[in-house]
Amino acid sequence: MCRGLSSLPSCCLERAKGIKTRLGIFLQKSEASYDSIQPNKTEKAKSRPSSEEAKKWRQSLDKMLAHKYGLAAFRAFLRSEYSEENIEFWLACEDYKKTKSPAKRASKAKKIYLEFIETDAPKEVNIDYETKDFTKYHLLEPTHSSFDVAQSKIYNLMEKDSYARFLKSELYLNLIKQTERITSQSESSRQSQT
Repeated sequence: MCRGLSSLPSCCLERAKGIKTRLGIFLQKSEASYDSIQPNKTEKAKSRPSSEEAKKWRQSLDKMLAHKYGLAAFRAFLRSEYSEENIEFWLACEDYKKTKSPAKRASKAKKIYLEFIETDAPKEVNIDYETKDFTKYHLLEPTHSSFDVAQSKIYNLMEKDSYARFLKSELYLNLIKQTERITSQSESSRQSQT
């Protein structure tokens, strides 16, 4: 490490690493296509949405996030907009709520706070000071609902902002076209066999 960097506080170095990572993603060729969001080959057949399923994602953010492929598609979209920390935080909170052991819950709570909530956190989410303060206070004795307010704010932000743009995005529209084409090919194949 050069002398200039070694004199910086560790929080600045962590922030710089995050910026470097995001710049690396920016410099890579963007692949906002259907293939770039596919799960691994063994899960492909199980998780690929039908045309009807993909169209149901328009009904609500919840319906989309409940489908493994919908979640992957939305995550890819957020990554392309450099706001993937929102879905990562939401998912971390969902996982946190399932934690039964108080010791594990306390450990996860601290990790989530340091990664997403704390000012200048590596993946800091965009929440107001009052929500940060409220969350920090509720982490003194972590419960299943310690992150509920912050998670709700991020969910609402995604629902009103990112989700609406996702539904109009090339990524989603291409996915719909491809699932419709696959569905019609499957139906044609079935009809020709009968």
